[in-house]
Amino acid sequence: MNRNLWAAAAVLLFAGMSPAQQIPAGTILPVQLENTLKAGKSQPGEHILAKLCQDVSLGNGAKLARGARVNGRVVESRAASGGSPARLVVAFDSVRSQGRDIAITTSLRALASMSEVFDAQLPTNLIDDYGSTIHDWNTVQVGGQAVYRGDGKVMSGPDVVGRASSVGEVVAKPIASPRSPCLRDAVTDREQSFWVFSTDACGLYGFQGLKLAHAGRTQPQGQIVLEAPGNFVVRGGSGWLLTVISGQDGLGQKAHSQS
Repeated sequence: MNRNLWAAAAVLLFAGMSPAQQIPAGTILPVQLENTLKAGKSQPGEHILAKLCQDVSLGNGAKLARGARVNGRVVESRAASGGSPARLVVAFDSVRSQGRDIAITTSLRALASMSEVFDAQLPTNLIDDYGSTIHDWNTVQVGGQAVYRGDGKVMSGPDVVGRASSVGEVVAKPIASPRSPCLRDAVTDREQSFWVFSTDACGLYGFQGLKLAHAGRTQPQGQIVLEAPGNFVVRGGSGWLLTVISGQDGLGQKAHSQS
């Protein structure tokens, strides 16, 4: 193969790979935690492992596949003591896709306990409709929106706010209520993947006494700070709705949020 043909092949290869190696700012990552985190017991530097629970579109036909690994680390862990709250600081910093690690910085949009995630996947219509199958179950998302899989609709009151597939995937544009802290998230006009979360889900669900002290949107960016008066546990199986603040492509160039 001559030099010109090699160059053409390289251009085509790069064009095919580069979209998959960049995660645009504003992309929502619905992930499920695989290991359990304990304030005061988890150690700084401890590896955090999660997985994507729904395909995530990156635009231009590229996507992150369901099941992709999302990696993080414990930054700080402190037990409650002498009137000081228990504290856990974590950061998610990479996604493994197509055999490559993509560096990311994320903030937390919403966090749901293991039981909230479980309940959001249970049908509300099974008792009344004995013949119902998983493909037409009605469910309620974390945050309260209704999913009608038979009709393929996600409803917020009388309004259709998203689309649902028969296998539980939800695609919609994110919504933020007035004065919601999620108004400060990086924004995008693309539809996003929400898994078991409502399109306006924001904050913590199913955690007694737990407070989101810092979502990671501002400095220190990417650091998610959870606090409670007493020691607390965030179990494997909990759901995290992360928003990408910045991603890194295969050339090591970062794409930053403008918000």
